[in-house]
Amino acid sequence: MLDYVEINPDVKPTATVIWLHGLGADGHDFESIVPELHLPEALPIRFVFPHAPKRPITINEGMIMRAWYDVADLDSEQKMDVNGFLESVDQVTGLIRDEMRSGMPSERFILAGFSQGGAIALFTGLTIEMKLAGIMALSCYLPLVAQLDKKRNGINQDIAIMMCHGIMDPMIPMAKAFQTRKELMRLGYQVSWHEYPMMHAVSPEEIDDVRAWLLKVL
Repeated sequence: MLDYVEINPDVKPTATVIWLHGLGADGHDFESIVPELHLPEALPIRFVFPHAPKRPITINEGMIMRAWYDVADLDSEQKMDVNGFLESVDQVTGLIRDEMRSGMPSERFILAGFSQGGAIALFTGLTIEMKLAGIMALSCYLPLVAQLDKKRNGINQDIAIMMCHGIMDPMIPMAKAFQTRKELMRLGYQVSWHEYPMMHAVSPEEIDDVRAWLLKVL
């Protein structure tokens, strides 16, 4: 069970956004973005920001930090922590199922994530066995594309996907994100692509685009 930070509207929510943080952060990382979205009262959304488990990170000399999976080499998928990645996918799937117990239908869930969290959001959203409203993938790319091709579930073939990336990102070069978009489109998914003059971060312009996308999808 994942612990999380939650932000609830003043009235009963009509949708839920589960937002996954990046490497070394925690569920509080994107908490402050919610008021910046300036969402209308007519769209009351529950936001859930789970904390990733703590684990040693190879590329950071084994330091213990919150992460959805270990990273040994940013440029080599051969060293990918497949077990950790898929374990996190299962945990996020479990969180969605737990959230649904409140009566929120799966079709009213957005799965969002930044960096590592975006990778987990993409893979979970495209393999889960229930229909979701959309996936928001920020400053990330998708590893394990070959596994996705085998595991993906047709129920979300037409899911709304938003990808955002900084053109000066030194952590995840935009070319890697663009390749992910290309692979997703090859598999028949429609991807709304947005790029910004920024590094590995979130910009005010991006927040405005996220707001517009949420209003469109929900």
